[in-house]
Amino acid sequence: MATFDMPDMTGSTAIVTGASGGIGRSVSRALAEAGARVVLAVRDAGKGKAAADGMPGTTEVRELDLGRLDSVRAFAAGWDGPIDLLINNAGISAPALARTADGFESTFGVNHLGHFALTSLLLPHVTGRIVTVASQAERLSRLDLDDVGWERRRFRPSRAYNDSKLANLLFTAELQRRLTAAGSGVLANAAHPGLVATNIYDNGGDGLSARFWKLAYQRLAQDADHGALPVLFAAVADIPGDSFAGPSRLFHMRGTPELINRSTTARDPHLARRLWTLSEQLTNTPSPL
Repeated sequence: MATFDMPDMTGSTAIVTGASGGIGRSVSRALAEAGARVVLAVRDAGKGKAAADGMPGTTEVRELDLGRLDSVRAFAAGWDGPIDLLINNAGISAPALARTADGFESTFGVNHLGHFALTSLLLPHVTGRIVTVASQAERLSRLDLDDVGWERRRFRPSRAYNDSKLANLLFTAELQRRLTAAGSGVLANAAHPGLVATNIYDNGGDGLSARFWKLAYQRLAQDADHGALPVLFAAVADIPGDSFAGPSRLFHMRGTPELINRSTTARDPHLARRLWTLSEQLTNTPSPL
């Protein structure tokens, strides 16, 4: 694991979604090495077990498919006990228009709506922090809350991914606002891992854009262990709620973690509230806040 000043987390419990590979696996391993009990929430239990077998300390694998709200609800219903850290890490970048089991556009459905429902259902158990993995790709978003399912627009994979990452930041901001208003000490933060060589970008494309990004990843991308550092920073550093952590160098693409800025749109409280209301309606998951 890349160097990071982790505190002793003995006695704490962390849930990490998408923990069977990439950044999620690196985050899980770092937390387990620090003494936390780590629950790997994964779609493929076999891959989750293989990842957990290579980690020290106390780990547990539980099935969670963020593309199915019944799976999200089953995971939450089966949970008992406090959660010190909820790491909303899992994410996809669909190469073509696809739908989740509940009919949502898959990238938005998994990256945002699945985590929104999971967080809302688990929130009564959370005692520490909620960290959602976002991205500076949010700056290129053209989020249309009147057409999040891409029913009227021509689907563009990169735009759908960017929209989901903006949604992650808006969700974090509104979650922290509601936590503060409720007098809760729980903190909600977001993290941008930087340019990381993981399979989320391996969507089989062979166009000019795909070739450009493939070359960029080969030359500039850092590994998953380094990509995990901003997530860990957002999870354990002495920072306020609604912080956005990311790498410090190369336009926040790599390097040691620090607090970074977000777009004006990501700081729009009206848009954040509209997204929250829409997410409650789409997932039929009223917030406990």
